[in-house]
Amino acid sequence: MKISIGSDHAGFELRKKLIDKIASLGHEAVDRGPFASSSVDYPDFAALVAEDVVNGTAERGVLVCGTGIGMSMAANKVRGIRAALVYDTETAKLSRQHNDANIMCVGARTPSAAIAPQLLETWLATEFEEGRHRRRIHKIDSLAASMEGWEGMPNVHVVKHPLIQHKLCLLRQKETETRHFRDLVSEIAKLMAYEVTRDVPLSEVDIETPICSTKGKVMAGKHFGIVAILRAGLAMAESMLEIMPGARMGHIGLYRDPQTLTPVQYYSKLPKDTAERSVILVDPMLATGGTIVKAIDVLKEAGAKGVKVVSIVSAPVGIKKVLEAHPDVEIFVAAVDERLNDHGYIVPGLGDAGDRLYGTK
Repeated sequence: MKISIGSDHAGFELRKKLIDKIASLGHEAVDRGPFASSSVDYPDFAALVAEDVVNGTAERGVLVCGTGIGMSMAANKVRGIRAALVYDTETAKLSRQHNDANIMCVGARTPSAAIAPQLLETWLATEFEEGRHRRRIHKIDSLAASMEGWEGMPNVHVVKHPLIQHKLCLLRQKETETRHFRDLVSEIAKLMAYEVTRDVPLSEVDIETPICSTKGKVMAGKHFGIVAILRAGLAMAESMLEIMPGARMGHIGLYRDPQTLTPVQYYSKLPKDTAERSVILVDPMLATGGTIVKAIDVLKEAGAKGVKVVSIVSAPVGIKKVLEAHPDVEIFVAAVDERLNDHGYIVPGLGDAGDRLYGTK
């Protein structure tokens, strides 16, 4: 595990001890400084560590200042951070079990400094318990979102990779013909799959290369079901299935009533072991959000362990509707466009994805 660690001048010496402790436990420390003991401002280093955690450079973070209070205040201003001030083994353990804390803060000028390495060991070894605690974490996230809008939700991911944005530009253009449009949707779906599966756990296996015996890593256990919302989601789902070993595919048939814009279900066929899998729900467009919400309802009724929504183009109103109905769901999109028009189409959007995929108009 990579652990990003930073301090201010008060925590300078204790940080060095904690770096040694991280190494002794078999983890890798990403040292964010400072690299001299002269006076510095703790928010600067809290920001560096928090950024490492939210962007995936590190899996967890550690911050040290005089009391740990200032660091925790600063780090918790960053979207997606849950920084906990720990001062004994119980708070170290419970901050992980109940709060899924991703940054541990400790005070170098407090009694807890003497046992800080022990606190760190407990904190790193403790896993989040999920269950009712996940619901409460999502409510914390919702508090931030209510103040900032959907942009404040850490479970909304706008994938801005240059390759995706380049292909999206081509996809939007009205002169893009059906075959090329279908190829672009397929390519974008595969690229987005890398982001969606970034946090999949791995297990170690013994293998033989042409040179020697070694160890390799494979995806651990059953993970994903890929479910397409018919019909436009098919192209995305089939492309993702090509690169995701062990995934199973399902289909949900929904159409949007042209008068009320509400979803109407006409078909559902899901993997038999849906309750043992996390589900990637795909539809190129997240417009009003009604269709996605209804599809998530179907998946949760089938017992899906978790749901990740993947769309190419979205509208703010649709994102908001999905999050209000299902705040535990993660959303991955390539673009959040301006608005919906009077017919419920995304503006600027790319038109009707189904018609453009299959040449029906």
